Amino acid sequence: MSKISRRNFLVTAGATTAATLLMHGCSSSASKTDTQATTSAAAPISAADAPEVTSAKLGFIALTDAAPLIIAKEKGLFAKYGMPDVEVTKQASWAVTRDNLELGSQGGGIDGAHILTPMPYLMTTGRITKGNKPVPMYILARLNANGQGITLANDYKGLNVTADSSPLKDAFAKAKAGGKEIKCAVTFPGGTHDLWMRYWLAAGGIDPTKDVSVIVVPPPQMVANLKVGNMDAFCVGEPWNAQSVNQKIGVSAFTTGEMWKDHPEKALSLRADWVDQNPKATKALLMAVQEAQMWCEKAENKAEMVDIVSGRQWLKVPKDDILGRLQGNFDFGDGRKLENSDLLMKFWENGASYPYKSHDLWFVTEDMRWGYLPGDTDAKKLVDQVNREDLWREAAKAIGQDAAIPKSPSRGVETFFDGVKFDPENPETYLNGLAIKKA
Repeated sequence: MSKISRRNFLVTAGATTAATLLMHGCSSSASKTDTQATTSAAAPISAADAPEVTSAKLGFIALTDAAPLIIAKEKGLFAKYGMPDVEVTKQASWAVTRDNLELGSQGGGIDGAHILTPMPYLMTTGRITKGNKPVPMYILARLNANGQGITLANDYKGLNVTADSSPLKDAFAKAKAGGKEIKCAVTFPGGTHDLWMRYWLAAGGIDPTKDVSVIVVPPPQMVANLKVGNMDAFCVGEPWNAQSVNQKIGVSAFTTGEMWKDHPEKALSLRADWVDQNPKATKALLMAVQEAQMWCEKAENKAEMVDIVSGRQWLKVPKDDILGRLQGNFDFGDGRKLENSDLLMKFWENGASYPYKSHDLWFVTEDMRWGYLPGDTDAKKLVDQVNREDLWREAAKAIGQDAAIPKSPSRGVETFFDGVKFDPENPETYLNGLAIKKA
């Protein structure tokens, strides 16, 4: 398989801007009441356990699933674990996130980020980096499960499209025959939204490599582009699906938990060299993020969480675009609704924070399916290199969350909405059994 050039991964949508450094200081109001509600009180950090550094630069994209990093900063949890100078900085796109991770903080970039789970693998293998030079990354935690969606332009409102995309097959073919280019937007080539979109289309008999054009648009720009007719569908995280419905410019086909219940989504990833040089600081970051995830999971904290993350320095969106789906209430805009659904975004419950290696193996396999990774990639070896679930376990033990540690780094066989099963013990069988693929 020919090597994919970095040019193919560049995002051109939107203005090219440097990420704005947002330093939102921790308030002394992050009291014991705020933090102890999430976990048992942590013992004071001993001199032997003190982080090597008190700062780290972490990037995030304006998405609801960045909440654990935002809450860890706002609630003083990074400071609680000895890292008061952590910066959480907004990135303009996933391409900018990638570029800043390549630079590292020493080069004016960032040390780690809220990131699409496949990106650390694509960076580690040099598939999306300058000159295809590998930039080794580690995945330290999953930041959330569920909480993404696919939204369609109002032109397709009457088709009652759900997780089954097949009603779009004839509609797309007819429009294409009339000279229209069918554009389905995703957030980054080979990233989670790209893989959800491709899986969904292919499961309905629509070949994403031939029947439509898969284009790249940064998450915060999805709604504006749908509004002016630049795309027929998009896949992105919340709150952008809900905002499209609330503004009546699109209809949601489904929320991704309907496609794969409690599926993994964003990850916390750091440069491998930073982690290797700062093991105690890495553990401190993980403990803070884990505690923030537990806080975010509690129903009684959701409204306050929305008050915080909706702010100008973070997502900068109306609270109503975030809260409903965060509570499990989905209005798809076409008459279909889900109330108090357990398909809501999860941050800690059901192992949402633990980075299962079996899940990463699915992402790597899907990137092989669509040609983002070579067909002869040793997927299990690559996952073992990048996925540091061992560090997650250490941090969880340190904050008294032994009961949350899974017995195995594999969640076992996963079953998708269309009945297809992924057995992490035999990914080759899964890949070979897929009817539509590029590889």
